[in-house]
Amino acid sequence: MGDCYDKAALWPLKQDIMDCMSGYKGCYQRAYRCLGAAAEIMEDQRSALLTDPLAQKLAKRARSILSREIPRQKARQPGQVKQRFLGAITHKGPVCLYGTALARCGRVYVLTDNCGLAHELLIHLLAGATANGYDTVACPDPMAPDRLAHLLIPQLGLAFLTATADLPFPGEPSRRIRLDTAAEGEVLRRSRPRLRFAKKVSAALVEEAVSSLAQAKAMHDDLEAIYNPHVDFGLVDRLAQDVWQEISTL
Repeated sequence: MGDCYDKAALWPLKQDIMDCMSGYKGCYQRAYRCLGAAAEIMEDQRSALLTDPLAQKLAKRARSILSREIPRQKARQPGQVKQRFLGAITHKGPVCLYGTALARCGRVYVLTDNCGLAHELLIHLLAGATANGYDTVACPDPMAPDRLAHLLIPQLGLAFLTATADLPFPGEPSRRIRLDTAAEGEVLRRSRPRLRFAKKVSAALVEEAVSSLAQAKAMHDDLEAIYNPHVDFGLVDRLAQDVWQEISTL
């Protein structure tokens, strides 16, 4: 791709290029540290509420949904699981592409969840759906990729989407499950100060991470503004076509 640059024109701009990228790597490192710390605090919040009775309650709720919505298919092998992120933390803040899920699934269960409990329901739904022969799309939580945030079953046109105060679901779902109210009352009352602290601190850390990502994005935009006038985009397109031709003949 270096052949696409006008190197003679870019050489006098070398110092400008170096200056605009000063601190770029540090912005990402700070963002990742803040997000990592926020994820740890969110995990503490979740563990405060997730008792054995609550886990059993959510497993029972999952079995009820499976029997109603996801019938067993005859003569089918277990379904396949694809993992796809539906959301991310970006320089504009947290985002979730609910529209992508709605394009494939017309029926939606929205899981209202500000305490990180959705995974405990979704993991049972995922296991049941695949056991019943359905291919699924499992969407990890971008803050904790070992946990699920959403589940799509395109064969049934059915989706289970987590919504939070920061990322509300746009529209009216088929059903809504309020996971925030699923925790035991006594545990919730006892943990309330701890939960308030966790939400406040984790929100501040995510905000700081977003700010660092925004700084990195601004630096990248400055870099592109320097490079773009000196790039032969016609050659870029031709190289892309050559690569495609090579791939398509394999």
